[in-house]
Amino acid sequence: MKVLQTYRIALIAIAGFLLAAVFHMGQAAQVNSPQGVRNIVIVHGAWADGSSWSKVITQAKGLRVVAVQNPLTSLADDVAATKRAIASQDGPVLLVGHSYGGAVITEAGNDPKVVGLVYVAALAPSDGESVASVTKPFPPAPLGSEVRADAEGFLTLTPKGIAEDFAQDLTDKEKQILTATQSPTAAAVFGATITTAAWKTKPSWCVIASNDRAVSPELQKAEAAAMRAASITVPSSHVPMLSHPKEVADLIEQAAAKVGSH
Repeated sequence: MKVLQTYRIALIAIAGFLLAAVFHMGQAAQVNSPQGVRNIVIVHGAWADGSSWSKVITQAKGLRVVAVQNPLTSLADDVAATKRAIASQDGPVLLVGHSYGGAVITEAGNDPKVVGLVYVAALAPSDGESVASVTKPFPPAPLGSEVRADAEGFLTLTPKGIAEDFAQDLTDKEKQILTATQSPTAAAVFGATITTAAWKTKPSWCVIASNDRAVSPELQKAEAAAMRAASITVPSSHVPMLSHPKEVADLIEQAAAKVGSH
């Protein structure tokens, strides 16, 4: 009887050990499996708001996407708004920026929670550079002639500028919405300089818009080369996240999977 009881105790102990081992193996698999980064913080550019990312948000699969609402009052204010969004995430973050939003993520991307950057028809100044300085060597963009300033130094786009130079490949209804919802942008944001460019130390991706009439496609290509960024080119206006949302969302998903596998 004592032998049988001892045998049963031994079996229970072995079973307990095996269950514990399986549990810990399962935990290890869960921690070590390359699930990718799930938190995506996206930053709009000048004359826009977070809704400009609406099509990408609905395309992204299995990702937690948060769109920043930049005040567009200064680069510092926009970086602060982006950092608040980063701080609210529960893990590593992939940061995505469009147009002037590229300058914002270049500065805000130094946050330790940010593990990668995606530039969409965006500006990517280096240390000490600004949007104004990086665009200067290239021919003036056609959109420039359709920018209007008010007495307080805020800029808006004319309906003609949006229709012909900002979003020429969208529908008339979409152009109407962009015109009505555009956010006046402080002219000062374009002269504000970057302190430390995050793309120098973090992996980056680019969407180059080959029909862009707001940011030179040649500048976008030069930036991608300088960043050694993986890039795709789409036949788009300045707003590929609206005219080619699937391609943009696919690249974001690929970037999230890539940075999450390291």
